[in-house]
Amino acid sequence: MEEKIRIGCGAGFSGDRLEPGLILTEKGNLDYLVLECLAERTIALAQKRKQLDPNAGYDVLLERRIEGLLPLLLKHKTRLITNMGAANPIAGAKKILEIAKKLGLKVKIAVVLGDDVFERLSGEELSLEGNQPLNSYGKLVSANAYLGVEAILPALATDAQIILTGRVADPSLFLAPMVHVLGWEKENSDLMGKGTVLGHLMECAGQITGGYFADPVSKPVPNMHILGHPILEVSRGGGGIISKVDGTGGLINTQTAKEQLLYEVLDPGNYFTPDTVADFRSVRLEEIGPNELKVTGGTGKPKPETLKVSVGYQAGWIGEGEISYAGAHAVERAKLAGEIIQKRIGNLFDEFRVDYIGLSSLHGESLSQGSAPYEVRLRIAGKSKNQAFTQLVGEEVEALYTNGPAGGGGARKFLNEIIGVVSILMDRTQIHPTIQVFES
Repeated sequence: MEEKIRIGCGAGFSGDRLEPGLILTEKGNLDYLVLECLAERTIALAQKRKQLDPNAGYDVLLERRIEGLLPLLLKHKTRLITNMGAANPIAGAKKILEIAKKLGLKVKIAVVLGDDVFERLSGEELSLEGNQPLNSYGKLVSANAYLGVEAILPALATDAQIILTGRVADPSLFLAPMVHVLGWEKENSDLMGKGTVLGHLMECAGQITGGYFADPVSKPVPNMHILGHPILEVSRGGGGIISKVDGTGGLINTQTAKEQLLYEVLDPGNYFTPDTVADFRSVRLEEIGPNELKVTGGTGKPKPETLKVSVGYQAGWIGEGEISYAGAHAVERAKLAGEIIQKRIGNLFDEFRVDYIGLSSLHGESLSQGSAPYEVRLRIAGKSKNQAFTQLVGEEVEALYTNGPAGGGGARKFLNEIIGVVSILMDRTQIHPTIQVFES
C-alpha cells in the first residue's frame, strides 16, 4: 500500500492530440497514464464499424497512440488505463499485440468486458430523455453500460501494463488506480466521493490546463500551441495536487478548475457515477504554486443501485450543402439562395435548416447585430430517414452555381448517417463485468 499515486491524463476525447501523452509518460514521473477517448456517440459509431467488420470497433487512433506510447510506457514502468477498446476491446487488444510484435516488445494487456448489454434490451425500456420506449426511436444499434471501479480493479490486480476497457464512467478511469494503489475500500463513500471529484477534474485533459477555458481578451492562456495536459498526485487521505510538465503551455489555477468542476454537472450535491453519488459542494481549491493546484474536500454517498446505459439508434440521414457569397448585397443574395432551396425541397424533410454563417447561424436573427457583413456563407441542412431526399440538399446547393443568385462560390456538400443516443437505467445486478488477459 502506497502513500501517494501520480496519474496523468494524455487525452480527453477520441480525437485529442497524440503528443501530450508522450510528454507525460516521458517527463511526468507517472505511475499511471489515462487516455479518456470515449463518448456516447463515439461508442455508437464504433458499434456501427464493428457491425461492418468484426475486427473493427476500437478507437480509430489506437494504433497511432500505442505505436508511440508503448516503448515509453515500458521504459518508465507506467501503466496505461484507457477506454480505447470502445465497442471491441478484444480486437483492440489483439491490435496492440501486433504493434508490440512489430516493435519487438513484450506486453501484457488486461481487457475489461461486460459493458455491452445490447442483448439484454427488450426495446420496451423507457428513455430518460423522453420517457418513450426505446423501439420508438428507430432501429437500435448499441447499448453500453457505464461500468465503474469494480470492473477495472480485477484488471489492475494483474501485472498487465495496459488495461483496455469499453464503456466505463470517465472518473472511474482515475478512481480505480487510486483504490488499487492507496488501499481504499470501495464502500468508503467519502473517499469514493473525493476520488470522483479528482477524476472529474482530470477527465477532459486539456480543459483544466486552460484549453477550453481560454479567451484571448478576458481569459488569456500562455503558449496554447504546446498546451500541456494535467498530472494528478493523490494522497491516501484523498487530497490531490494538479500540475503539468514544466515547459508545456497552458494554465492551471482556481478558475480553470472551477470551470471543469462544474462541466456537465447539473446538481453539484448529487453527481451520479457507478461508484458513488458524489457531492462537490465542500470542494476547496488552493493555488500553491505556478500551475499547481491543491484540491481538498468533496464527499459521497453509497453507489446507486442502477447503472446508466447509453443506447444508440439509427436516426436517419443529414444532407448538408454550403456556398459563399461576397461583396455588395452578399446577405441579400445568400438569403435569396436559401429561399430558392427552401421552396424547392424544404417540404421533403423532417427537419430543415437554412443558416447564414457569421450572421445568424448560432443565435438566430433576433440576436444578430451590427452592419451587414461583406461576406456570408449559406448552409442548408435537411434531416430525413430517406437517404435519397438528403442527397438532394448538396445537389441543390451545388446547382446554385448557375441557377442561383450571382457570385456564389466554394460550394461543398456532405451526407452523413445519424446515430442518435438516448439513455436508460439498468439494475446493476444484471451487468456482470469480466476480464480477459492477452500477452505477447
